[in-house]
Amino acid sequence: MKFFVSVALFFLFLNCFATAQTLIQDSCKTAAKDPTLNYDFCVQSLEQDPQSKTATTLKGLVLASTTNAESKTTNVKGIVETILKNKTYPPGSESALSTCVELYDDANNSLNEALMNVKSGDYKSANIDLSAALDAPGTCEDGFKETHEKSPVTNENNDLFQKIVIPLVFTNML
Repeated sequence: MKFFVSVALFFLFLNCFATAQTLIQDSCKTAAKDPTLNYDFCVQSLEQDPQSKTATTLKGLVLASTTNAESKTTNVKGIVETILKNKTYPPGSESALSTCVELYDDANNSLNEALMNVKSGDYKSANIDLSAALDAPGTCEDGFKETHEKSPVTNENNDLFQKIVIPLVFTNML
């Protein structure tokens, strides 16, 4: 009897995993019609996230991907703070880096608001919050263009942009 229960639980778990994987791939495929979203990045990002892998609905993916974007924002902010603390930046770029830290704080606040709005079903407000957060990586990069210095976090900002685009486009699909 225990054997049959174990087998049944195994197949139930396998089915849930396959369902989440299909949800991720199908959602990313639909979302990738938006030219700002990279399909491969979307799938890879969500398949690496434990919360996304257990999502059973698009709303669940929005919540998971917003949390994922929030985590990435905190990570990039930490990188910039370390650069500032260690003074490992080109001359003249301290102001741009400090502005980036503020932008990441604002983005995290917007992502928190988006999470609350998605949970309450207010997708229009969530969309506004996600759009506000989406400005942070590009505005940070623009600050370096003004100083004519190369941003030390360009790759991180590109990834962050994609991580925020995912829940934004998903929210538009709800």
